[in-house]
This record gives sequence, structure tokens and C-alpha cells, in this order.
Amino acid sequence: MTLILDKVLYTARTHTTGGREGRGRASDGALEVTLSPPGSGKPGTNPEQLFGVGWSACFIGAMQIAGRQLKIAVPADVAVDASVSLGKTAGDAAYALGVTLAITLPGLSAEQKRQLVEAAHQTCPYSAATRGNIVVEFVIA
Repeated sequence: MTLILDKVLYTARTHTTGGREGRGRASDGALEVTLSPPGSGKPGTNPEQLFGVGWSACFIGAMQIAGRQLKIAVPADVAVDASVSLGKTAGDAAYALGVTLAITLPGLSAEQKRQLVEAAHQTCPYSAATRGNIVVEFVIA
């Protein structure tokens, strides 16, 4: 399936060199990172950490939009803790990701939390991009 954007809202432009032991930067200067392999102990971050932060931020935004539509006030201290696991598939055939999003929505009922998470998972661009491609688990606190 090819998705064609009817209206581009924003385009991030980045430049990365050296792979997992390189550097990455955004064209607007807002981001510059040193990269290091996961678990290496070397200074820097890795793609899995960046992915977790990006998805978490996007998911909170999707919950805020859902909250307005569902007339549920999303608490100011909403939080998402992402666990992004890098591993291999059965038989070590390929590398793959697994993600757990632990969502904290203090002060809401269990039903309100469930509604927000389900609605956000349907509209969050990260959720849409990964749907059916990786295992995603939600833990709602």
C-alpha cells in the first residue's frame, strides 16, 4: 500500500554518518547526537532510544487529540515509558523490534484510559507505521 500525503504538515530533515557509531543532526540545528551501539557503554544514544522518545511524544499528542474528541481531559502529567527491544527473529533470520508502551494517565478511570489509548493507537503516525510489522504491548497504569 502506498500512502500519498494530501497535505504535508512538517518535514524533518536529518543527516547521519557512521551508522550506530556515528553522528546525526537535524538540518535546523535543533538536534545533534553522538550515536553508539546499544549496551556498548560508549557515550551517545542509539536508534532504539530515539525511536522510543519519538513514539512516546507522538503518542501523547495523539492521546491529547483523542481526549478532545472524546471529551476526556488528558492530565497534564500524562507520561509514556517506552521499552524498545532489539532482537532477532526465530532462527536468527533477521533483526526485529518489540515495543512496550507503559502509559500513565493519573486521575482517570480505567475505561477513560482504555478509550484514550485505543483511539491514540489508531491515529498516532508511529502506531500506523509499525502496525502489523512489530509486536507492540500496552501497559496502562
